[in-house]
Amino acid sequence: MELPYRSYAEDCKRQFGSRLQKLSVHAGFTCPNRDGRCGTGGCTYCDNAAFNPSYCRRVHGIREQLEEGKRFHAWRYRKASKYVAYFQTYSNTYAPLDVLKARYEEALSVEGIEGLIVSTRPDCLPDETLRYLSELSRQCYLRVEIGIESCYDKTLRRINRGHDAACTYDAYRRAADYGLACGGHLMFGLPGESRAEMVAQAARLSGWPALDSLKLHQLQIIKNTVMARDYETDPSQFFFFTVEEYADLVADFLERLSPHIRIERLAGEVPPRFLAGPAFGLRSERVAERIVARMRERGTWQGRLYGAP
Repeated sequence: MELPYRSYAEDCKRQFGSRLQKLSVHAGFTCPNRDGRCGTGGCTYCDNAAFNPSYCRRVHGIREQLEEGKRFHAWRYRKASKYVAYFQTYSNTYAPLDVLKARYEEALSVEGIEGLIVSTRPDCLPDETLRYLSELSRQCYLRVEIGIESCYDKTLRRINRGHDAACTYDAYRRAADYGLACGGHLMFGLPGESRAEMVAQAARLSGWPALDSLKLHQLQIIKNTVMARDYETDPSQFFFFTVEEYADLVADFLERLSPHIRIERLAGEVPPRFLAGPAFGLRSERVAERIVARMRERGTWQGRLYGAP
């Protein structure tokens, strides 16, 4: 049955003829919100260890991580044969251009790697880096993923992002100038945001240049983060959706989102050992199934209210 939203995964299958499997890479980059350039301590919710797979460890080189990842996914999915190197940990454009080139090109030299996905922050994309990425995109599959998290400056300040929403928009605008298509991450449930504000971001993001896919995440409190300490000190600052409430929120959001923006993920998932707060208790794919079921119950689809006042 056809999905009620535009699926990034289905688009990739049509483009490549089969599943395109990401292999996460820890390439040794850091973050300007950790090394003091724009802040210290990182974003209040962040602990990269909570989402890195076991084979993605800096003690291994890039090639070794990718080869181990290929073995893991060939076993897990049996038919996995086409891979992209996913530079996931921290800000993967935060280095001099010669360093970026060396690490990306090492990944591309591994047999079976079709291209790169580069995850980064909007304040780590100087023009020289965008120019190089644009050139590289003409040689292989390449995507840039930019952390949006929220479109509201009040929220970005509260979670210690170290940049404002104008900076995020500008990164997409300049990426479009270089002919790059980019993904984005958006988090629902950040403290201080109302439900109406969360949904209203759909209309705003629909008009952003270069943004052609989104990953949606619900807030999860990770142990040993600043946000975990904030939650322990004052839980009343935080609201956690039930699965049913989250399904309705995402449905409302998708109704107002441009039908041209592909959806890569509908919900996040963190291993239980990392959690310091309430969680759905379901795998992310089960949450996605609930969202799809709710949209079908409502008779709605992505873009149904796109452009409506």
